[in-house]
Amino acid sequence: MFKKMMASLGIGAATVDTQLEKERYTAGEEVRGKVVMQGGSVEQQIDRINLFLMTEVVKEVDDRKVREDEVVHRFNITDSFTLGEGEEKEIDFSFTLPLDTPASFGRLPIWFQTGLDIPNAVDPQDRDYIHVDPSENVQAVLTAVQHELGFKLRKVEMEYARNYQIVQEFEFQPGGKFRSDLDELEILFFPKAEGLDLIIQVDRRAKGLGGLLAEALDADESHVKTHFSNQELSEGEEAIASKLEQLIERFSN
Repeated sequence: MFKKMMASLGIGAATVDTQLEKERYTAGEEVRGKVVMQGGSVEQQIDRINLFLMTEVVKEVDDRKVREDEVVHRFNITDSFTLGEGEEKEIDFSFTLPLDTPASFGRLPIWFQTGLDIPNAVDPQDRDYIHVDPSENVQAVLTAVQHELGFKLRKVEMEYARNYQIVQEFEFQPGGKFRSDLDELEILFFPKAEGLDLIIQVDRRAKGLGGLLAEALDADESHVKTHFSNQELSEGEEAIASKLEQLIERFSN
């Protein structure tokens, strides 16, 4: 009884170590690895093993921005089983990294956190950092915006949208033909099986008294939704840039 009580407090309890096949992935790629467990000083019931894909999300609290750890996706590795006293156990797993997995830009941390769901006990956890490259479709748009249209990526942050969905926001500094018309351009990506949805915020530069008034009233910002099919995305960076250029032009003046 004493050992069970101590194990419930995390003393002499089971330990867990997730071992990934590699540390760098592309959104949409298969993730493979194994969970290695070591039983503690007493037999313990494991309800399930969870693998959480985590990142840091920017949140406004009392008019200031703070960063919080947030679950992006949850994966169930196995259902209920019993881990014996001192028992060593390995469980292989594989799953597909979702297309909307945030990409590793700047200092944004992304990691898998492993948890054993043990009734009435401290949940032993393990953290494994990974690097995530954007999906091929997202990368095609990013390349078109920067290389073809001359925008410069300024900041990438994870934020809460109005519906409390976690979104990755890409903020660009205007260049090329839009240098004198825009203050910034922001893009949100929503990958779909049939293509890619984009929400674009076009922030116009204030010009004259009317422009300053519009800026003060936030009327200088336009939110535009557009869609690229897989066929359109396969046509290359120039075709993608041409469609975006026409769209941005409509709201830049």
